[in-house]
Amino acid sequence: MMGPVLAACLLIILSTAWISQANGATCKKDGGVCTCNDQTKNVDCSSKGLTAIPSNIPVETTELRLNFNSLSKLSPTAFHGLKELTYLDLDRNKLQTLPAGVFDHLVNLDKLRLDYNQLKSLPSGIFDKLTKLTDLTLNTNKLGSLPKGVFDKLTELKTLEIRNNQLRRVPDGAFGYMSKLNRITLNDNPWDCSCRDILYLSNWIREKKGTVSNIEAAECDGGTKAVLEITEEEAAEDCVYPNTTTAIPTTIITTLASSNDDDIPELPVPQENFQKFLGYQEPDHLPTQPQCLMSISGYLGLMMFFVLISAAILYVIHFLKKA
Repeated sequence: MMGPVLAACLLIILSTAWISQANGATCKKDGGVCTCNDQTKNVDCSSKGLTAIPSNIPVETTELRLNFNSLSKLSPTAFHGLKELTYLDLDRNKLQTLPAGVFDHLVNLDKLRLDYNQLKSLPSGIFDKLTKLTDLTLNTNKLGSLPKGVFDKLTELKTLEIRNNQLRRVPDGAFGYMSKLNRITLNDNPWDCSCRDILYLSNWIREKKGTVSNIEAAECDGGTKAVLEITEEEAAEDCVYPNTTTAIPTTIITTLASSNDDDIPELPVPQENFQKFLGYQEPDHLPTQPQCLMSISGYLGLMMFFVLISAAILYVIHFLKKA
């Protein structure tokens, strides 16, 4: 009766092997693309040409490096389960947006690096759960504005870098809760010093001068004057920015009301917006080339699994007939 027992054992072993393979792997030692250090709990996935974050990152990981890849978007659940993470490096990717809540599970995060991406805006509350964060870098992106209160929960922050963006102003009180801040980079932004909105930043720089390093480097658009030197007389205009909600001037309302439908030009609809109108959405978690290879190997493993199951069943039937 050893034949059926051996066949059953073979089925169990093959099932376990296939399930393990189908789940994929992150670390090189398991056939994945990243280097994992069991002692330091570090996972290095940098410079792998990744277009999506590898699945199955060990939950005990404390440092995760994803810099120098081709990530253009993140799944909202990309970092869920990584509560031990203290360091996350997303530098030098192609990120254009950050989904709301993507960092909410990183309650122990100490350093977050987002330099050299293509971020144009930040969702409101994107950093609210990162109450232990001490270092945040957003240099060399395309940020045109900051949502009100975006840094309010970062009371432990010591370093904030937002150099080389498209910022023209910051909301009133933007830096008011970061009492431990000792370094900030504000330079290489087109600060609009003709508008009254700049006065909060100008006054804040003067107040923190000597206690926060690099703070005096912020210059007005064109480099004609330092932001901290701007006076109320110079910043006298009430400016309107694209991301600011304001009332529409009466003259514009009157003009629109008196216009005939025939006079209104037909505006082209961008293909991206048209796709969104139809309900089309690109997948949040696109597979990388190594992941595709693992998927192919998974299918091959599945086929082999069924072939061996069939062979084992036939073997059992043959054995029973002879018995």
